[in-house]
Amino acid sequence: MVEHLQEQVRTAAHEQRPLRIRGGGTKDWYGQSLEGEILDTRACSGIVDYEPTELVITARCGTPLAEIEAALLEKRQMLAFEPPHFGDGATLGGAIASGLSGPRRASSGAVRDFVLGAKLLDGKGDVLNFGGQVMKNVAGYDVARLLAGSLGTLGLLLEVSVKVLPIAVAETTLRFPMPWPDALRKLNEWAGQPLPLSASCWHEGVLALRLSGARAAVNDAMRLLGGEVMPDCAAFWAGLREQRHAFFAGDMPVWRLSLPPTAGALDLGAQLIEWGGAQRWLRLPADAQTAQRIRAAAGRVGGHATLFRGGDKRVGVFQPLAPAVARIHQRLKAGFDPSGIFNPGRMHQ
Repeated sequence: MVEHLQEQVRTAAHEQRPLRIRGGGTKDWYGQSLEGEILDTRACSGIVDYEPTELVITARCGTPLAEIEAALLEKRQMLAFEPPHFGDGATLGGAIASGLSGPRRASSGAVRDFVLGAKLLDGKGDVLNFGGQVMKNVAGYDVARLLAGSLGTLGLLLEVSVKVLPIAVAETTLRFPMPWPDALRKLNEWAGQPLPLSASCWHEGVLALRLSGARAAVNDAMRLLGGEVMPDCAAFWAGLREQRHAFFAGDMPVWRLSLPPTAGALDLGAQLIEWGGAQRWLRLPADAQTAQRIRAAAGRVGGHATLFRGGDKRVGVFQPLAPAVARIHQRLKAGFDPSGIFNPGRMHQ
């Protein structure tokens, strides 16, 4: 299978023909334009190695996320960054390439924090290995982790090794009615305490707080914090991760703000707040004027904004890069994909 992919890449590079790397296609809507002939990764599938005692799983890019999670569940382990699927066909390669994390991100870490090694097919058709715990290239980049969130613009991720974590013995969710300024204050206050927090969500006057860990730690936190226990909390957090929550219903564009958790309330309309205040979702138009207003507000507090879903992508899906950062992106792209055939225009216009 790898040889066939190499042949496709080398032919495309020779003909200067763009390729669109695609697994299950569940995140085709994410990012800028979709260009090029589809390079289907689904045949490159299967778990290569899984060592539960070492907390590491290695699998090929086209392996369904559901297959990965089922294998981990048998050993009471999980992908701690809780990657969203956004459809039944989601693959491990797509989860890494998109760089999207779910509700547990603020407590456990982002996708890139769990990538230990990778096998990459570059734009010349060569297979590159970036393996182990701390493998870096001569430029000082941790290349395996660099691929997380690159949206396939650097190459085809053939295989990846990911750190996994045990599933918590106990887990519960508490509800607290409160306005969002109070919720932000409480979240930052609780973040500085030894509490087993694993997720948070504020919406329409209610703060939901998930506790995960040893049973004694969860019970102690429940007594300390109070609040009302939420029934069927697993369904709530899965719905939030997959954006089935009522906030995301409808056709209005979805904006994602990444902010310092200590940033105060922004006057941008109704919001859903996650990650202890660090991730905030908006439903606002995607015209140039609104985009400028949102990004200016995020920038004033040290954050940035992404047009996550829907709207006119001509306003720019991702925050415009500073010139120095843009040059680094260009040099990396040229190094891994000198012919510029992989997912052109997917990240930045």
